[in-house]
Amino acid sequence: MASESSGSEPKAADRLPKRAGTARGIRKAEPVTWRQRVNAMLVNAPLGWGLLIALGLLVVASALAIWAREQPMVAVGRVMNSTKVVRIGFDEADPNATEQARQQARERTPDIFVADMAWFNELRSGLATLPRTVSAAAGPEDIEESIRQRFGINAERLTALKAEMADGAPRSAYVERVGRFVDRLMQRPMLDAATWQRTDQGLSRQIELRFGTNDAPIMVERTRPVNAEVVTGVREAVLEAAQRAGFDEPLIGVLLNRVASTPVATFRADQAATSIAQVRAAEAVQPVIVQWAERSVIFARGDVLTAAQLALYEAELRAFNRQAATWRLALRRLSVAGAVGAVVLGISAYIWIFCPTLRRRPRHMAWIAAAMAVALAIAVASLVTRPVSLPLAATTPLMLCAAIIAIAYSRRTGLALGSLLALLLCVCVGLPMGSLAMLLAGVGVVVWRIDDLHQRNALVLLGLCTSAVLASSMILVALIDRPVVPKVLTEVLTDAGLAAIAGVLVGALTLFMLPLIERVFDVTTGMTLVELRDPRHPLLKELLQRAPGTYNHSLNVASIAETAANAIGADSLLTYVGALYHDVGKMNKPEYFIENQSGGTNKHERLNPAMSVLVIIGHVKDGLEIARASTIPRVLDHFIEAHHGTTLVEYFYRRAVDQAGEKSAADGESKAAPPAMPEEIEYRYPGPKPKTKECAILMLTDGVESATRTLREPTPARIDQLVRSLANKRLLDGQFDQCDLTNRELNLVIESISRSLAAVYHGRVQYPSDKPDTKPAAKASG
Repeated sequence: MASESSGSEPKAADRLPKRAGTARGIRKAEPVTWRQRVNAMLVNAPLGWGLLIALGLLVVASALAIWAREQPMVAVGRVMNSTKVVRIGFDEADPNATEQARQQARERTPDIFVADMAWFNELRSGLATLPRTVSAAAGPEDIEESIRQRFGINAERLTALKAEMADGAPRSAYVERVGRFVDRLMQRPMLDAATWQRTDQGLSRQIELRFGTNDAPIMVERTRPVNAEVVTGVREAVLEAAQRAGFDEPLIGVLLNRVASTPVATFRADQAATSIAQVRAAEAVQPVIVQWAERSVIFARGDVLTAAQLALYEAELRAFNRQAATWRLALRRLSVAGAVGAVVLGISAYIWIFCPTLRRRPRHMAWIAAAMAVALAIAVASLVTRPVSLPLAATTPLMLCAAIIAIAYSRRTGLALGSLLALLLCVCVGLPMGSLAMLLAGVGVVVWRIDDLHQRNALVLLGLCTSAVLASSMILVALIDRPVVPKVLTEVLTDAGLAAIAGVLVGALTLFMLPLIERVFDVTTGMTLVELRDPRHPLLKELLQRAPGTYNHSLNVASIAETAANAIGADSLLTYVGALYHDVGKMNKPEYFIENQSGGTNKHERLNPAMSVLVIIGHVKDGLEIARASTIPRVLDHFIEAHHGTTLVEYFYRRAVDQAGEKSAADGESKAAPPAMPEEIEYRYPGPKPKTKECAILMLTDGVESATRTLREPTPARIDQLVRSLANKRLLDGQFDQCDLTNRELNLVIESISRSLAAVYHGRVQYPSDKPDTKPAAKASG
């Protein structure tokens, strides 16, 4: 019911460029250039900031989309929803074949064994000096027992050993045969049983024998080692070495007895050296290069992705970015950025056309854009790093952002921007239409359930409803879009469970972030209003103590106004709370208001009307100061400052007029100059007028509730007449011009207030003992 503006705004023709006259003629104004037009747009603060914020969102979203589109976004072990082919031929190392070749190189690497050189040196020296040791003995019994048993010396062997002496020293030929024997024996390594069994492993036919830092290693056949714990094998190795060295009987028996009587492992496996050799052999293998032709299938729809297929897909993406023509890459990225830009343009256009309140607040626009950018970044990063996270990590931030916008502004705005954000996510990561439908269903149920936040269990119900919708949508979309194979059913159930968790998580995060949302976006939710309507609130308790009459008046007004707000579908909870606190300013001077006076002299009788009206009007300013000092939400400020609008304080205005008239009559008799009559504007509240339906309802209810208490016989008919009279007076006074209250709604409010007041101030049966009250009712003020 807004009236047309009667201001002095210039007409459209007056805003056109003026002609500049000269003495000789008329010169037209210079045309406005496009640069000047752009500068003028940027100077306009909301538009300039809006363009910068939209540009920032466009840059962030485009960068995320281009980056995500060049990532595989598939997971090993998942059933593929589509077929991918090679877009451009390339050569790529086959990791499986390369690893297989390297494994073969490791297995072909000879095992390394290290000789026990101390044992071989002791054997060499013992055999070389044995003839000298036994040369002085006349018979075997003259030889030391340990030497005789160790070498198995008998008479025949003693004679043979003495024959190897010449000039008091062993013959050089004998010493050479001993050296050859030891060398031959070193080529037949004797190993412990466990090591000997492992010599059958590996693909190499040889083993490497190492003898020390100065001696070069030698390679021998893998079959040459013998088991040191099997005496027959040891004797065969010793016999072979002795015969090849040139020994004959009976000296071969000495060699056999020395080595085979107490066999030991002459070599040990060097695992560390073998591992190093295997690593070097594997590193020496060149990667196996495979040529992939264009249109080759990487994986097909319905395939369970393997690690090799994922590696090939990643290689194809790298090859395409490396080998494709520059114009092809640029065109693809520009197309992605263009699609993102179209969605960002839709977001900007919606805010500019349908959200004028948001449009006029650049800071709030920036917060909304930041929330959308963060939600998009989290979702995109989750899908890129963990492609199976769509039901949980990608859905949760999207739903949460829609809930934040719906709480901060309106459900319509939350639905629109949440839906566009879902579309933007699908554009960034290439999700199919089924996934978009699932996201839209989730956004819709979140916005639907976000309306009633009067209790904390409302958010629990929101989470449960969102869980049910997301899980069911996930199942339906998967059965429609995905290949129907047995493994898909397991994946669908898992995804549905994660989607259900996402719904509960959205409700929990919304509850956790609610105070932050209220502070950042300067909004008041139903839960905060429920806390404010609690009679135990400190400000209400103080009002009850200091101004009990005003407190009871506020309770009556709040109850009546709540019912009236319900009648027209307005915010009844906000109306109730606003009515509770609308008169808190009366606490400063409670005795100047009639509802707090309990008999005695009225303080206004000692004040002139101008001073009284200042006290009465001052409770509005005092109320604002008290509310702000008590950290009451700013949404209630309008109820405090506008519940009287710019109405006239009629009682004191007429009293001032009467006093001026009496004084004028007295001055007329004395022929003095008549006094000036009081100006009506001086006795009006400063305003503003109500800008919302809820505040308009409070204005009407507040005035009617006070006036009804002055009725001698408050019958329903007289109450209804009073309500309609006061409503028409407010209407004709222009108090409803700045709110969107319609005539139909005003009539419903009048009927509701009349019924409520009739229920409160109903008549009662007068008993014979009752005496009628002959005292006139006190006039209410304020």
